[in-house]
Amino acid sequence: MADAQKADTGLFRGQRNDVLIAAGVIAVVMMMLIPMPSFLLDTLMSANLVASLLIVLIVLYTKQALDFSVFPTLLLVVTVFGLALNVSSTRLILSQGSEFDGKLVRAFGRFVTGSSGTEGLVIGIIIFLIIIAVQFIVITKGATRVSEVAARFTLDALPGKQMAIEAEYNSGLITEEETRRKKAELQDEVSFYGAMDGASKFVSGNVKVGILITMINVVGGFIVGMTIHNEPAGVAFQTYVSLTIGDGLVTQFPALLISTATGLIVTRAVSDGTFGADMALQFSKQSKIYWIGAGFLFAIAFLPGFPWYVLLPMSGMMGLLAYRLSRKEQTAAQFEHEREAQEEAQQQQQPAEVSPVVPLDPLALELGYGLIPLVDKEKGAELLERITRIRRESALDLGLVVPPIRIIDNMRLEPSEYSFKIKGTEVGRAVIRPGQYLCINPGGEKEEIPGEKTKDPAFALPATWITEEYRDQAERAGYTVVDAPSVIATHMTEIIKSHASEILGRQEVKSILDTLRKDYPAVVEEVTSALSNGIIQKTLQNLLNEQVSIRNMVMILETLADYGGVSKDVGFLTEKVRQTLGRQMCMQYTDEDGVLRVLTVEPGLEQRIIDSRVDTAMGAVAALEPEEQRSWLEAVTSKVREVQQQGLQPVVLTSEAARPLVKTSTRRDIPHLTVLSIPEIASDVRVESLGEIKIEET
Repeated sequence: MADAQKADTGLFRGQRNDVLIAAGVIAVVMMMLIPMPSFLLDTLMSANLVASLLIVLIVLYTKQALDFSVFPTLLLVVTVFGLALNVSSTRLILSQGSEFDGKLVRAFGRFVTGSSGTEGLVIGIIIFLIIIAVQFIVITKGATRVSEVAARFTLDALPGKQMAIEAEYNSGLITEEETRRKKAELQDEVSFYGAMDGASKFVSGNVKVGILITMINVVGGFIVGMTIHNEPAGVAFQTYVSLTIGDGLVTQFPALLISTATGLIVTRAVSDGTFGADMALQFSKQSKIYWIGAGFLFAIAFLPGFPWYVLLPMSGMMGLLAYRLSRKEQTAAQFEHEREAQEEAQQQQQPAEVSPVVPLDPLALELGYGLIPLVDKEKGAELLERITRIRRESALDLGLVVPPIRIIDNMRLEPSEYSFKIKGTEVGRAVIRPGQYLCINPGGEKEEIPGEKTKDPAFALPATWITEEYRDQAERAGYTVVDAPSVIATHMTEIIKSHASEILGRQEVKSILDTLRKDYPAVVEEVTSALSNGIIQKTLQNLLNEQVSIRNMVMILETLADYGGVSKDVGFLTEKVRQTLGRQMCMQYTDEDGVLRVLTVEPGLEQRIIDSRVDTAMGAVAALEPEEQRSWLEAVTSKVREVQQQGLQPVVLTSEAARPLVKTSTRRDIPHLTVLSIPEIASDVRVESLGEIKIEET
């Protein structure tokens, strides 16, 4: 209840702030149209001065430019506000003339010039022109140029920075949340500097408009004073020029502060600290420069005409600063030397300790030195992007979040060789030819393509490494042509699919359950009270072993909760979960018309397989006689080959009792054979038999 009230309060405050900002912007626009009393004008001009000063201070104390990301928009609002004040003050000056009682404008006109009469007017005009020149020629022009360069270089560096973030993610240095945060910050940085490139034009335009308004005020005031107010030329000139100078100074001084803030925020792109902290740190690194400076001041103090009473104290203060910095450097150097000596002594006295647990990378891709350019950011890093895509596709296809894949170079490998390891054990190795293409024969007789004969590492199909000049010829001949990074990516994808059950450990299962507990607490509580994490893990591993996606985890856990009280047998639970996911599995193998084409097993043979069942620690297996087992495998292999020659994927349909036995008996010889049971077939799926598997009587 309290959290809800806090949320409502925060929402109300946010809406109130939005309303106030909108009202303020409308008021700024109305200021240009509606005359204001002098008191209100003084108040708003004072607020403009304070706001400009606050903006400069915020920029000075800001560590990173993105910490003040509202600055480009704020710059526009403040600029328009200043122009609105200028328009309002001009209206009052021209309409009231010598009776104008704006205290702030008159104070600036008198105080800044320091004199009265013609001398004060001349001094005021000169000071005003100097401020305009400094602001326009130095600060505004420089800030505009820096904004343009910063925006262009930030945009040019975007692809490289994105690839660097992907590389950190793929190597496991950062999590997926950190990756998203870093990419969002990178996009915000690009947007900020792009906005600053445009916003700096507001400042430049504000200076130009200030000059124009001043000229109009002088000429217009002179005309209004002489023609409308019937003032003598001298009085009109004295009145309107002094008021115009005061008005110009009181509006251009905040503009000067804003211009300075613009220059500061775009020139501090490489800093991670405040301006004051950076100044103190970077000006205190070298004591030698202050010794030299002190000596220089001391020397010129004795030259004829130089103010020795100023230079000698300055030389003394700089010498004192140099002495203190040199003592600080000596202390730091001594401390560092002692620390190194202590570390060396400890290393000599104590033998190196080895952790009792040497961690293994869940997934690792080892590359020969000839393949390092495939992951080099400066050369495109083609492989890194594909690895990211592989992890994403595995999550979608199998429902398994693949851990970050660590990419390392291995000098023991051949230059063009790579090795894929799961938990330190090699599960795949191949040699590729960078810069060449793998020409794979998907089947059938085709014309010979010149090149190095080999086999596709992912599917063991006949293949040839060819150069660029034969690529078009191979594609026209019907070969499948892929580049080297695609070969590694495809091989890795197949390895992850076939070894998905090894990747899913108990810690990963616990993470899955903890994540689901937030949205489905009842399901998770019920299944964990009935079954241990080990049983849930083994059930999920059985599904992954047969390429069944575990993405629909809620339905899987609900089924385990339903049958967990009946039996703790992993094989039984696996079959019940498969039946629950029946429609999902059928959709993987049906054609466009919703027809599932299957091979069936001759009933007598199927019964003999069921009767031969033996329960082991690894689950139920079929223990046929050796001769019958050989005949059974030959019959299955023959039928599978016939189906494949028709361009179809072989699927064997059996009874519920025979399904796990048929699968385990054929896993070694036909690992990718799909075996479904009758209860797994959805009611609206039409089944068409392609033949019957039976052992021929001899």
